[in-house]
Amino acid sequence: MSDDPVARPTSDVGGLEYTNEKAPSPTDEKRQYAKPVDVESTEDADSEFGVLENERDIATHVMTVHDDPTLNPWTFRAFFIGIGLSAFGGVLAEIYYFKPQTVLVSTMFLAIIAYVIGMCFETVIPRHGFFRYLNPHPFNKKENAFIVIMASAAANSALGTEVLAVQRLFYNTTPNPASSIFLLFASQLLGYGIGGLFRSVLLYPSKMLYPPVIPLVSMFDALYKDTAGASKKLRLFWIAFGLIFIWEMFPEWIFPLLTGFSIFCLANPKSQDFTRIFGGSNGNEGLGFLSICFDWQYISGGYNPFTIPLKAQFSNLIGYILCMVVFAAVFYMDIWESRSLPFLSQTLFYANGTVYDQLLILNDKLEVDPVLLAEQGLPFYSGTWVTQLLSTNLGMAATFTHLLLWNREDLGQAFNWVSVSALKQMYVDFDWRFWRDSGVREVPDESKDIDPHYREMLKYPDAPNSWYIVTLIISIVMALVIIYKADSTLPWWGFLVAVLLASISILFFGTLYAITGLQFIIQPFVQMIGGFIHPGKPMANMYFVLFSYNSVTQAQLLMRDLKIAQYTKLPPRAAFTAQLIGTLFGAVLNYIIMNSIIDNQRDILLSVEGTNIWSGQQPQQYNSQAIAWGGLSHELFASGKRYQWVAWAYVVGLFVPVPFWLVYRWFPRLRTDYLYTPVICYYIGWLCVGINSSILSYFTLAWFSQWYLRTRYPKWFVKYNYILAAALDGGTQVMVFILSFAVQGASGDSHLFPQWWGANQNGNYDRCAVIPT
Repeated sequence: MSDDPVARPTSDVGGLEYTNEKAPSPTDEKRQYAKPVDVESTEDADSEFGVLENERDIATHVMTVHDDPTLNPWTFRAFFIGIGLSAFGGVLAEIYYFKPQTVLVSTMFLAIIAYVIGMCFETVIPRHGFFRYLNPHPFNKKENAFIVIMASAAANSALGTEVLAVQRLFYNTTPNPASSIFLLFASQLLGYGIGGLFRSVLLYPSKMLYPPVIPLVSMFDALYKDTAGASKKLRLFWIAFGLIFIWEMFPEWIFPLLTGFSIFCLANPKSQDFTRIFGGSNGNEGLGFLSICFDWQYISGGYNPFTIPLKAQFSNLIGYILCMVVFAAVFYMDIWESRSLPFLSQTLFYANGTVYDQLLILNDKLEVDPVLLAEQGLPFYSGTWVTQLLSTNLGMAATFTHLLLWNREDLGQAFNWVSVSALKQMYVDFDWRFWRDSGVREVPDESKDIDPHYREMLKYPDAPNSWYIVTLIISIVMALVIIYKADSTLPWWGFLVAVLLASISILFFGTLYAITGLQFIIQPFVQMIGGFIHPGKPMANMYFVLFSYNSVTQAQLLMRDLKIAQYTKLPPRAAFTAQLIGTLFGAVLNYIIMNSIIDNQRDILLSVEGTNIWSGQQPQQYNSQAIAWGGLSHELFASGKRYQWVAWAYVVGLFVPVPFWLVYRWFPRLRTDYLYTPVICYYIGWLCVGINSSILSYFTLAWFSQWYLRTRYPKWFVKYNYILAAALDGGTQVMVFILSFAVQGASGDSHLFPQWWGANQNGNYDRCAVIPT
């Protein structure tokens, strides 16, 4: 790492600030790594938790390096609990996909539930006779990590179900079940195959920290120590879990006004302008300015405010403020004819504001027909959605420049794998007889500067590159068959371009995610590439995005889970097995739940606004993006066309970080290094979709946790902050799961709570005026 303080600014990871102004000497490193800090035995957190110098300090001080090789993860109960939680997570993730707000299944919640169930197995089941196979030894940390990796691999809504949902909702085509299932398998495993080949770059070094997994691993370390601290944490967890579990019944069903309490709308319930600015309790209603949300599902929907570092929150807040200003300006100044269109929407419209009938411009091959297009005219986006596309591209381009300016040394080291000697060694080590690969790795000399967690893992047989190559080959073969069986209109060479683009993106954005923990959605960038190489083919664009963008996401998830395995010392082959089982099982469940929800909620999913419970916002935006980029990229986004600045944003974004970097070089006391410009740019389009009433509550709780508790009560913060976050997520998601099937129509008719003042079933829950669509 460079000693240049400008190249590596102050970072804020996992709730702990550290500066990179001076790299520790080898002597310091040896001393520090040999004796990491024991959080549970710390009596004075204020004195023990000082400033950490770099990523390696965090990895060795916050998380234990010690490994007990006698701990066995290969147990019946690990598989049994893992499959059970995979079923729960896979179903819940797909339900959330059709919600008005994007909500993620908490990995920390899965870890806590796995811990509780595992301890029940250990306590209740005898340990003699036949039962010793069910309860062979005390439930251990490696079993817990095995379960979490399996369940988290399943607890993601596969992007392939988005493609299938769009085909059912907008194209009236339904691929047969076998083709659909194999499409999901191929698209989910493709990123695993590519990403696994870059483990030496994206996984093993200390620099690849993966900040989001630190709270989880820290919690594991605490739970499996025989101390009073672990029991206190569990007591807090269950109290918070129970309270939020009961509470969520009120905003989710009985008293939905609590989703977004707006004093402005209550004072003036007839103003549509108030709805646009202050409303936000229903999908695509408004910006939710100064609304107060009491529903944890939406406060913690994308990122738990207790876990996001303060630096990221600060840049996020600036982006949010700019988003409010820019959205209002675009709409009220009638930019892109916004006043004629809905304020917030992801679909395509005619100039008069009615929904664009895309089937009228497609021929029998599902390609855009120029004659039919001339009859219907070019479609329009709502102005706020155009702003979101523009800001996303702006943030993506800014990421390249920002990392080159502030982290150029890190990026340079990340690509050392392309050296001739490294490639030659990969060739020598490779064995096509993958089933005979022992996975034994050479243990480097003690003097070599390698990650101490990785050094501990070398005693276990690796899941070798040959396993990932076989996974990649099988995925490619399945995909090439399916793109023709499913009438995707994507040619074979287009699929190979998608794989190549995914490989390049995984290297760069995988590095970004590993170092910073920031996971940007690069979908618009990929759709632009696909649109220009497959003009007039929206269906081909959807499949192109599936095999490129989704592969990047899957590779990042793979590396995140493998980092959990590295930090917990779970053997690599156990991690590989858990990921494969969870991914395939979760994909099947995703497909089943997707069909069930579409069968029962089709009309709501096709509506512009949706409801407080169900929304088709995600398939709508995926479809409209495919039509716009895949079918009409040259007509809408090329230079001189209506939305040309969406494409030009890539160029502009490259220059955004430069002024901030120059100011810091010349006036370092202004601390412009604290601003993460890609985050600011990206979040200018943040409020383009969903329920926005939670923003004020989100930032209030984030400040309370990451500034007030962290700086005023650091000992409490380190011990209990993340366990409280897990409890709140966990209790909420269990109640949402129950309500989704019991009263909200996930498997049939919905049963709304009877009309009363706190449950305005005939309009917006926050009593804002309903804007006709």
